[in-house]
Amino acid sequence: MDIRPILSTLRRHKTAAALIVLEVALTCAIVCNALFLVTQRVERISQTSGLAENELVFVRVSGIGKQTNGQSRTLEDLSALRAVPGVTAAAKVNQLPFRPNSSNTSVSLKQEQERPTAFVTMYMFGEGGLPTLGLQLTAGRDFQSSEYSNFEDAQKNASSNTASSVIISRTLADKLYPGENALGKTFYMGKQPLHVVGIVAALATPTDYNNNTTLSMVLPVRTDFTQGPYVLRTAPERREEVLKGAIAALERNDPNRLVREKETYEDQRKDYFKNDRAMVGLLITVCISLLVVTALGIIGLASFWVQQRSKQIGIRRALGATRGQILRYFQTENFLLATLGIVLGMLAAYAINLALMNLYELPRMPLLYLPLGALLLWALGQIAVFGPARRAAAVPPAVATRGT
Repeated sequence: MDIRPILSTLRRHKTAAALIVLEVALTCAIVCNALFLVTQRVERISQTSGLAENELVFVRVSGIGKQTNGQSRTLEDLSALRAVPGVTAAAKVNQLPFRPNSSNTSVSLKQEQERPTAFVTMYMFGEGGLPTLGLQLTAGRDFQSSEYSNFEDAQKNASSNTASSVIISRTLADKLYPGENALGKTFYMGKQPLHVVGIVAALATPTDYNNNTTLSMVLPVRTDFTQGPYVLRTAPERREEVLKGAIAALERNDPNRLVREKETYEDQRKDYFKNDRAMVGLLITVCISLLVVTALGIIGLASFWVQQRSKQIGIRRALGATRGQILRYFQTENFLLATLGIVLGMLAAYAINLALMNLYELPRMPLLYLPLGALLLWALGQIAVFGPARRAAAVPPAVATRGT
């Protein structure tokens, strides 16, 4: 199709054409970045914790006043919790994935290394931690009973550079020893040697502090009830029953304590990601709203042009133009306007992404989102203009003979 008549018509309607171009450009720029941000949020919400999430509940308590027998009270608590009907395993941990606070440290491959190799989350599990949480060992073994130590003793060992066993996540193993088997290797936390005895498939971090979501390690350290939650494993359908039984057991052990948290792990995860889900909903709403407004703008302008050019269309029909040719004329016209808007929109999308990277430290948007946005807007433009174009194609040749 010869596009010169189309270009000539657009030059006579510069303002209207410019408005459509700018509308398409703005929509393209925002939609491309919004789709990228939605993908980022969905990936964050969908990340695996490595735990048997639908089988876990946790309880966190705190004492009133100074606690002088924390470890012995914790052992009594664990004994009572394991006796609760429905509980298949129980353990004491210092923290869990997808929580508001995190205990972290840096590790190095060499003791005197100037800059650390990785920034990692430091989990501390008492006996039974791995099977209770449902972590999957892909290499090595669980901790042996002789390797566990109380928190106070572990602090002394760290200051005296006494070696400790450690279990690390697969991503940390790949980070520290790319292309090698990390099992049996030794790395350092400060000056303390850590000997790798096991590797788990996945263990997410509590937060994404320092952009770390998967680099984690587990130390065989017993913490008392003031340092993190008790975790209980049970059948999914018995979680609420087990929670009630656990609270009752802890109150019988020591009624002079406060229950800070009591929740299923799935509920904890939902609560942690609630802002991300809200953001996804907001961004999707913005995208749909912009696309609808753009479509309405195209429909309105195309309908206006059909009305303004009814006599011209009638003359073309009288000279032998088919309905298909009239239809393609308006679709080509819209395609040209959309293409110009998309080109400008892609440039604007890239500029917006650079601004977001500088202001909020977001990652660079993959170029894949630019053609994706272009295809979406091309399709939207063709769908939106189809109705007015059909009406234009239906204009009878007799219109050309009417008086003005």
